[in-house]
Amino acid sequence: MDFRDSPQEAEFRGEVRAWLREHLPAGWLDSPDPRPTDPKEGEKLRRWWQRELFEGGWAGLAWPKEYGGRGATLVEQVIFNEEAARARAPEPINIIGLYMAGPTIIHWGTEEQKRRYLQPLLSGEEIWCQGFSEPGAGSDLAAVRTRAVREGDHYIVNGQKVWTSYGHLARWCILVTRTDPDAAQHAGLTYLLADMEDPGVTVRPLVQITGDPEFNEVFFDDARVPAENILGQEGDGWKVAMTTLMHERGTMSFGLQVMSRVTLDQLTELVRKLGRDQDPAVRETLAGFQLDVEALRVTNMRALSKLMKGAPGPEGSMSKLVWERVQQRMGEYAIELLGADGQLTEDGLGDGRWQYLYLRGRGHSIEAGTTEILKNIIAERVLGLPRSR
Repeated sequence: MDFRDSPQEAEFRGEVRAWLREHLPAGWLDSPDPRPTDPKEGEKLRRWWQRELFEGGWAGLAWPKEYGGRGATLVEQVIFNEEAARARAPEPINIIGLYMAGPTIIHWGTEEQKRRYLQPLLSGEEIWCQGFSEPGAGSDLAAVRTRAVREGDHYIVNGQKVWTSYGHLARWCILVTRTDPDAAQHAGLTYLLADMEDPGVTVRPLVQITGDPEFNEVFFDDARVPAENILGQEGDGWKVAMTTLMHERGTMSFGLQVMSRVTLDQLTELVRKLGRDQDPAVRETLAGFQLDVEALRVTNMRALSKLMKGAPGPEGSMSKLVWERVQQRMGEYAIELLGADGQLTEDGLGDGRWQYLYLRGRGHSIEAGTTEILKNIIAERVLGLPRSR
């Protein structure tokens, strides 16, 4: 792959930079650390920013125009992500929708489903969550036990999901259910689009060590899902879910690279505030993080090459694993640099931002596939090693 911009791509990059300068909040680009630390304020900012992206034509950049996107190339999507990272722009609120639900609906959905769900998803009007993980099943999607039984023109759903990000904010859930308990594990699954406002759906936030209820338990007690909300056909759930996961670990990896770039820039600024920027050992550590972030970018480009030829490949699992490692290590190193102040919620050098990053980093080992599952995927599907079981 040629990493240099073509003349058209260079022009597009200039357009992105100009738009970001015009639309980011006043003083944002001049602030060393502009994002709010209060979770409620952060949520409000991210909702506003997604609306700005949507109205500017930057949300779902590479999506077809008829579904609210711009019909841009995937390379242009990468350019936008790179420039957003340099500007330390906020993350849009509807991450699950943009990177997982939306691409899956585009691939598998009927025309009616695409027109119903995609535009409010892009604008952030309707937030999405992912109903995959279950107690006792973990990251083994084939072991899900949530049942969906067809009754007339509805599926009656009973079961429990867990670690459901944004479940407390979501209007819709991409839900994997078991419709045929007698079929082989992979063959008895069906993928539904479930309304989180149904009376049979109960969301119980899981308050994490950070104090945020970002993850949730979701209970389905005779929840009714219209049969028209099936994605694919009954029994296609495994294939549809694989599309979702490939985009989560492929398309979404560009968003993760943005996050790691922002974190590294903030860590570098912390080093300057502490007066450690001339310390050779500190500089060497920062250089190592820089290499990791660059390796993540290049790995994403490798996945992009595969994506441009068809569907995302297993390289996305490598991106998530690299991101997980570097994001956790940067949080740990910041706490180390802060010394005793790292034990305080308010340390005067980031308003608790680094303590939050350090604690939140534990979740990276679980979300988007556990570390162990990702290593197995890489071993078996990238390196061609024998299956572990």
